[in-house]
Amino acid sequence: MQLLLRLIFRFFAALPLPILHFLGTLLGSLTFYVSAKTRARTQENIRISQINEDYQSINCLVKSTLQETAKSGLELPIAWCRDSQDVVKLFRQVHGWEHVEAAIAQDKGLLFITPHIGSYDLAGRFISERLPFPLTAMYRPPKLSWLEPIMQSGRERDQGRTAPANAQGVKIILKALKNKEATIVLPDQVPTGGDGVWAKFFGQDAYSMTLAARLAQMSDVATLFFVGERLPNGQGFDLHVYPLEGKIGRDKLENVQIINDNVEKLIRIFPQQYLFSYNRFKTPAGAEPKPSSVLKD
Repeated sequence: MQLLLRLIFRFFAALPLPILHFLGTLLGSLTFYVSAKTRARTQENIRISQINEDYQSINCLVKSTLQETAKSGLELPIAWCRDSQDVVKLFRQVHGWEHVEAAIAQDKGLLFITPHIGSYDLAGRFISERLPFPLTAMYRPPKLSWLEPIMQSGRERDQGRTAPANAQGVKIILKALKNKEATIVLPDQVPTGGDGVWAKFFGQDAYSMTLAARLAQMSDVATLFFVGERLPNGQGFDLHVYPLEGKIGRDKLENVQIINDNVEKLIRIFPQQYLFSYNRFKTPAGAEPKPSSVLKD
């Protein structure tokens, strides 16, 4: 079974990027018309963000977002199966790399934070190839268990390392930063109950991870955000690197809010490529009640 799956992934990895993106456009359009639940959730999250309040325009943005999300899924075989140097060639321009160079010159560990925007897997592989030391990415095991061996073998090669999203994984991340290496954390997934706090996200209460903010508190660590922007018509990708905006202090909630604010800013820059179909505002089991619900009571 694993052999067959790897062959399928290698087949898609070998397809030219324009063809993969064309297939993603078709698949995303099909999702828009067939999956009422996904369409409604995406539309509601876009409405909450107030990025576009016109109903007709929101529907256009919903469809475009689902197309970009489908493209992101079809890019995974490239990220996991193609030679790393082939991935590097897909990137056309790099913006903000001077922030990485400055951190390396100051002998700091690198905390890279990226929301679910664009092609974060391909961008992570590209960054890994440009760094002089290993890059460790934190991940959650996929819901489809058969994907994990393929994903792990694809990410743990060359200078790529992985760390599971649990206590052991946090230790791996901490060690990498203390060794002045690089790490990647995705901050916009809903954490398990007890592992987050309620902070504002587009003006709404959103259960938010504390890990990214905690890591940003570490001394001798530079916190940078990045986005792998998908270019139109299968032309490739651009990498954008941004410094953290805001000062991380001692207050946990304020620090998490700073991370959320930075994520919001990037979504406003690349709204079509954000994973708006994700249920960002759910309440996980074991989490304390939303502050807004407590106030109503």
